[in-house]
Amino acid sequence: MIAIASLLDKQTSERVSELTEQLERKFGLSGVKITPYPHLTLLTAEIPDMEELKQYLELTCMEAQNFSVRTTGLGIFPGENPVIYIPVLRTTPLNQFHSRLHRDISEMSTEMGVYYNTNLWLPHITLALGDTTPQLLGPVLSFLCTYNFNWEITLDNLTILQKCGEYYLKDEEFRFGRGELIF
Repeated sequence: MIAIASLLDKQTSERVSELTEQLERKFGLSGVKITPYPHLTLLTAEIPDMEELKQYLELTCMEAQNFSVRTTGLGIFPGENPVIYIPVLRTTPLNQFHSRLHRDISEMSTEMGVYYNTNLWLPHITLALGDTTPQLLGPVLSFLCTYNFNWEITLDNLTILQKCGEYYLKDEEFRFGRGELIF
């Protein structure tokens, strides 16, 4: 499965990276680094023809314009290894963009990630993943509660993230409104 994501703008990437570094130093949490770039995942899919997907993303991004999203607060996906994240508020532009991507990419996919279905998708920026425990939640949340997560973020790209060994790494990045490919 690949992920289609938007890498975060420079300022937000630096904020998220600083937080994840502090979580690693203070609590030993480094699982989020499975994807070494702060990002917003739009969907996951199994794509048999990657060239078709890349052509689609290039055309989509040539037509797209940068847009802003906002974050607020903290969230948790519960479980044996809870996920701690910053929620991204769903807005009409974000919903329309996500819906179009999901609809179009599902036509070239053999499988779509269920949690990225337009009715279930909860956009977020992950801070801790995979190595958290219920026992760590209290101390980690107490630490994170000292920060303000009311951010405005400019989305300006779509990026393909592919699993390479233990990591999800950037395959290709497409910038909005430019039609150029960035490696």
